[in-house]
Amino acid sequence: MKRFFGGVLLAVGILIMTGSGLCSLVVIGIFVSEGGREGPGMLMLPLVVGGLPFAIGFGLFYTGRVLLRRAPTLDEDDLQDRFS
Repeated sequence: MKRFFGGVLLAVGILIMTGSGLCSLVVIGIFVSEGGREGPGMLMLPLVVGGLPFAIGFGLFYTGRVLLRRAPTLDEDDLQDRFS
């Protein structure tokens, strides 16, 4: 069960990080293509608005990775010892 839950957290974290990262790139690209007329404060917008979801996604990704690495695996010898 830990492996399944870890895999789900890993996948959801990757999806959240990808979505917020791509959205931030689009906003920065629009800012650069318009020549920076909005002022340098506009560059902080993706960091503030997209940074929080990215941090949450990274936290889910890291937690899922830790769960996958710590999940116990049963070898054939372990199964024989348990049921002997």
